[in-house]
Amino acid sequence: MTTPNTIAETMNKAHSHGGGSEKAHPSRADRPTSFELNDIAVPHGREEDWRFTPMRRIERLFEPANYDAGDAPVTVDAPAPVTVETVARDDKRLGTVLAPGDRTAVVAWNGFEQATVVEIPAEAELDAPVRINVADVEGTRAQHLVIRAGAFSKATVILSHSGSAQAALNQTVEVETGDSANLTVVSLQEWDDTVLHASNQRLALGRDSKLTHIVVSFGGDLVRVCADTDFRGPGAELNMLGIYFVDGGQHLEHRVFVDHSHPKCFSRVTYKGALQGKDAHAVWVGDCLIGRRARGTDTYELNRNLVLTTGAKADSVPNLEIENGQIEGAGHASATGRFDDEQLFYLRARGIPEIEARRLVVLGFFNEIVAEIAVPEVEERLMSAIEAELEVNGLLEA
Repeated sequence: MTTPNTIAETMNKAHSHGGGSEKAHPSRADRPTSFELNDIAVPHGREEDWRFTPMRRIERLFEPANYDAGDAPVTVDAPAPVTVETVARDDKRLGTVLAPGDRTAVVAWNGFEQATVVEIPAEAELDAPVRINVADVEGTRAQHLVIRAGAFSKATVILSHSGSAQAALNQTVEVETGDSANLTVVSLQEWDDTVLHASNQRLALGRDSKLTHIVVSFGGDLVRVCADTDFRGPGAELNMLGIYFVDGGQHLEHRVFVDHSHPKCFSRVTYKGALQGKDAHAVWVGDCLIGRRARGTDTYELNRNLVLTTGAKADSVPNLEIENGQIEGAGHASATGRFDDEQLFYLRARGIPEIEARRLVVLGFFNEIVAEIAVPEVEERLMSAIEAELEVNGLLEA
């Protein structure tokens, strides 16, 4: 028997996850990306990118033959001077933000027929949000959306997913933020509880730009949102916020990759989720790479999970790679727990019934991150949805 000599050789041996059938990649940046189907194989569930995902529930998205003809429907409500176009696959604006990095992403790229492109002109400051609505999806469909904010523009885009019964959607969202632009993108997953949804959201930040990327997941049977970033110049600022509420039987998975490749950039990643019910499963994986050229980087990522009932499970994996020693700061934190007994005791000591006290603790847990969203209609929608989750499920075991 030959003893492996390197970390990569060790990782490529068969083990519980990440090895055996494909070459392992010690660094997140080394994992393959490609627009070609044959370059990214169908996973088996042991790979690092897939070890938390229930493969039988997502496998129909892995093969192009499983898809119905035609793209998933989308409507866009945009204020002037925003332009909205439906374009063919050969449009030069498509495929400009990174490349697909997993099997669902590469299948989505090869599966769409037409794309929807939303263009916010340079220097435009929008008084109202752009609203992109994805609903009434039937069968198994692909979809490609592009959101481009010109230099020095300021805008908010709300991407909503809802309804759709037994549908499956494999989606690509390309977001491009021009130099000194300020863009907020909110992705709301409010599906029926039977929907399968994979979304690869690829984000590019120009020099001195500011991008706030918000992901909110409440509905769906299995939802997997992967957000990858591309810093294209110094001075860019990225704020990624996520909120999820997982019910019994649901699988909600969120993965982020923050790739700092330019100097003096800033990033914050904050995701919070609550889980209730048997077999409720949340997954959060936060990868952050500070490259050799990314001097002066300031980055931090945080994930918090609140488990409300027995039978629920949260997997939380923060990963930080640093390739240079000249940074402003870098760190990460992850925690999963049940109610804070001290908070409950404090509230109950003041005559608040236990169920109401638990409700207040949950709302307080989310309130901090909801307040950061700074989009009033989204904030109100979220707090109402959280209240509804607690009420409908009768929630909270004593």
